[in-house]
Amino acid sequence: MNEQKASLWTKSFIVVSAINFFIILIFYLLIVTIAEHAVEEFGASTSTAGLVASIFIIGTLLGRLMTGRIITTLGIIKTFYVGLCFFTITTLAYFIAGNLPLLLGIRTLHGLAVGIISTATGTVVAQIIPSSRRGEGIGYFSMSIVLASAVGPFIGMFLTQAFANFNIIFIFNTILVVICIVTSFLLKIEERDGQTSSHGKENHTGFSVRNYIEPKSLRISFIALLVGFTYSGVMSFLSFYSVEINLVKAGSLFFLVYAIAILVSRPFTGPLMDRRGANIVVYPALILFAFGMLLFSEATTSVVFLLAACLIGLGFGNFNSIAQTLAIKDIESSRLGHATSTYFILYDLGLGLGPFLLGYFVPIIGYRHLFLAMVPVIIIAIIVYAILVGSKEIQQEKRNVKAA
Repeated sequence: MNEQKASLWTKSFIVVSAINFFIILIFYLLIVTIAEHAVEEFGASTSTAGLVASIFIIGTLLGRLMTGRIITTLGIIKTFYVGLCFFTITTLAYFIAGNLPLLLGIRTLHGLAVGIISTATGTVVAQIIPSSRRGEGIGYFSMSIVLASAVGPFIGMFLTQAFANFNIIFIFNTILVVICIVTSFLLKIEERDGQTSSHGKENHTGFSVRNYIEPKSLRISFIALLVGFTYSGVMSFLSFYSVEINLVKAGSLFFLVYAIAILVSRPFTGPLMDRRGANIVVYPALILFAFGMLLFSEATTSVVFLLAACLIGLGFGNFNSIAQTLAIKDIESSRLGHATSTYFILYDLGLGLGPFLLGYFVPIIGYRHLFLAMVPVIIIAIIVYAILVGSKEIQQEKRNVKAA
């Protein structure tokens, strides 16, 4: 009974969600503007500028891969502050990026820092959310990512258009980092027993896959890779596609509508999962995502285009938060860091590899057919989910009913 009444909106939950919002905002702000900076400041080619933007993902993947082991060794509190310090240093390092190789190096290290600190914030949230409200709590926490993904590109484009000096963006990012540091002192996190190697079962030497990933989280994380792969084309090619189909104004509103759809639905989908299980949210979400992608590929008017944005937000956005919750479901506290990093490693891999691989098909089949081809991939993801995860969720719900 006390668990059911446990508070979700604690000071620590709000603070860590705010810090995560600013970190992801910086990530999205830079990823849409740094390529232009590389071209204007260092005369980079288009392909090299693309590398400057995307090499960040490589660093992020490495950071996530390392973080589970770091949490086991240092504990979540020290890992969080180490990640925040590293993120601060690499954010400030952009001021000294005097040539292209140095900028590439800083982008990689900055990605590494984001991988560490964002995995740490996800693990902190998983620890402080009451287990009976985990779906609801992760849903609200992931809204910090949704908002950042909409606000970051908007601010980045505004600053590049309003100011000729790109250092304004670096100054703005520095202000956000200072806010993160100041608010971090409000966090009150208790280290749980078994969360560090001195208490847990991970205190051994030599290479082991379990030192870096959580096997129990691999199934849902693989599905997140597939779903992230299908969405990556929308994220990367939206501006080009909207120009090609003469819906530039609608294209500028796409992520706003996408974010609103998630914000409106998230207060319902998280609690629904907690009460009825994941399947009741995941299946409709993936079906809506597939239908939204179909409309997106066939859009000829602004109404259809923005309706697609709404459906993709309801579908992909809600799947992402529920999948993240499933990745840490029934995971012992000493393995929460591994479970969180496992999910985001595969999810980020889908987002990162997608634009690179899909880009080869654009000259051959065009954007419309490319997005249309993603619909069968989503259907495959639904089938794989039903086999790997959905069937187990049904069994779990039956056990819960009998226990009740």
